[in-house]
Amino acid sequence: MKPGSKLLAIVLLFVGLVLVNYLASSIPARVDATADNIYSLSAGTKAMLGKLEEPVALEMYFSKDASGLPIAYKNYAARVQEMLRQYVRASRGKLSLNVINPRPDTPEEEKATAAGLTPQVSQQGGEQFFFGLVVTQADLQKTIPAFTPQREQFLEYDLSKLVYSVQQFDKPKLGLLSSLPLQGTSPQEMQMMMMMRRQPQPGQYVVSEWEQAFQIVPIEGTATELPAGLDVLVIAHPQGLPPKLQFSIDQFLLGGKPVVIAVDPSSQHFKRQSNPQQMMMGGPQPNISSDLPTLLNAYGVVYDPQKVVGDLENATQVQTGGGGVARYPIWVSLRRENFNSKALPTAQLNSTMFVEAGSLSPKSGTNLTFTPLIETSAQAGDVQSMMLQFAQPDDVARQITPSGKKTIAALITGKFQTAFPEGAPKDDKPADDADKKDGEKKDDAAKKAEPAKADALKESKATSTLFVIADTDWLFDDYSLRKFNFFGQTAAEPFNDNLALASNTVEFLGGSQDLITIRGKGTSLRPFTVVRKMEAEAQKQYQQKLTALDAELSKLSADLSKLQGEKTTGNRLVATPEMAKRIEEFQKQQAAKRGERREIRRALREDIDRLEDKLLVLNLVSTPLLIGIFGLWFYRRRKS
Repeated sequence: MKPGSKLLAIVLLFVGLVLVNYLASSIPARVDATADNIYSLSAGTKAMLGKLEEPVALEMYFSKDASGLPIAYKNYAARVQEMLRQYVRASRGKLSLNVINPRPDTPEEEKATAAGLTPQVSQQGGEQFFFGLVVTQADLQKTIPAFTPQREQFLEYDLSKLVYSVQQFDKPKLGLLSSLPLQGTSPQEMQMMMMMRRQPQPGQYVVSEWEQAFQIVPIEGTATELPAGLDVLVIAHPQGLPPKLQFSIDQFLLGGKPVVIAVDPSSQHFKRQSNPQQMMMGGPQPNISSDLPTLLNAYGVVYDPQKVVGDLENATQVQTGGGGVARYPIWVSLRRENFNSKALPTAQLNSTMFVEAGSLSPKSGTNLTFTPLIETSAQAGDVQSMMLQFAQPDDVARQITPSGKKTIAALITGKFQTAFPEGAPKDDKPADDADKKDGEKKDDAAKKAEPAKADALKESKATSTLFVIADTDWLFDDYSLRKFNFFGQTAAEPFNDNLALASNTVEFLGGSQDLITIRGKGTSLRPFTVVRKMEAEAQKQYQQKLTALDAELSKLSADLSKLQGEKTTGNRLVATPEMAKRIEEFQKQQAAKRGERREIRRALREDIDRLEDKLLVLNLVSTPLLIGIFGLWFYRRRKS
């Protein structure tokens, strides 16, 4: 072959490779071979994108040239960009993507700042960098101020929620039905409290949190039906709700709208309003518990309003009457391991506090999906709430017999059956005979003129979602915030994630039904489980020797310090030849033991280092070896 022909063949080969890569990237079909399908869009996201009516612009800001940028952020930026491209492909022309590199002192940086993106600081170089997203539809703009790899498993949900939110020009409506003063003392109660010389109850921060994303619609406990146009319903500590109102709640849930129910076997708010002296003298017991037995039983939820959960492992430390501190097992402080890491409302929580909470469990034979979101430790048991009135922390602990994990909050999904199979209940109070006689004709005429009502739903139209939590005290500021005076203004600092739980739950449920179906996925950072197991085995094998060596070293150090600290009455060190020799011997033994400890620690890494070397050689050799084998096969095939 002539030299010119060889050069042409090389050029054509290069052009062919470029064309193959270009064609491969243009093919709409993709194969996701990851364990958790992290590179695939869920059905909920595709359904949401299919409903887009107006164009939506995506602007991803990433300072890829920033010095000292962590490699984790570079990899995650590529992950986010690829995910956004999938959104664009699935939107059928409704989404557009623009990736911007906001260098320092440029119009792009000013634009990122004006949009509300939060600059982050690289740990190595200390230089600021932007990594966020701006989504715009018409005049409405929303942002993700800063992406973080720690939230990678919820990347799809965060992106879908943002795209969905720019299509909502009005805040969704949240119906709040509660016997608790979460919104503060009502005007009707204010006058009564002033007559009783009681201080009015201020509104709770949880309502302020909800008001940032929702329009709050208060619902009286005496109402007979829910207001129209609600997007999500929150029921907190329900007591004596009329059957007609319960029927309206039932139809609301079966119609596909999400419902949050917070019940409590022992409400601290109502406990404080009780009079212990009257109770001791045989007076009536306060109604401190709440329940919705008709609805919860129909929805496959088992809950006992007379039983309080105590957790010996997660007991909260409280002040006792004598000024001491004791662990109070019915005040439960839970940590990250007690939360469902796969569910959006609880995945990012670190700590919560529940006061005299109850427990939930699925009813036997239910077809609904019961997903525990918050659980106690295995050292938990039940206590009768009536036994807690005057019990001390130590007495309560003795009453608890651990019986395994208890579910405090759960998500129930599926096709619900109605709690009212006979249809809407009749009037709670029948009319008097005189009223019946006087109004018989009017009622008949009204019935004839009244349009026929739509048939009541017997089961869910599609998948319905219900969140149930067996405590209400966590909604109060007393158990979630630390308030202080800041330049004459009352400021608050959360000391746990109770407020985050309230916000996460309602925002998750109050969004699109398509968003609710999106679950947390895995992460692209795959842990090397083989290495972890090897480290654990090596640690187990050599830990006993290390422990013994560390004990000997500690004793040698103590003896040496004691010997060197011996002084005469003149406060001078005694430096006799015998003492100097002993000090030298101690120092030699100490050096030998430290050397032995280094050898053991080196042995801990031997197998792992050997595996790393094998993988390195395999990575370096495998590609050239495969190419060589393919070339040899191709050469022999052409020659034959």
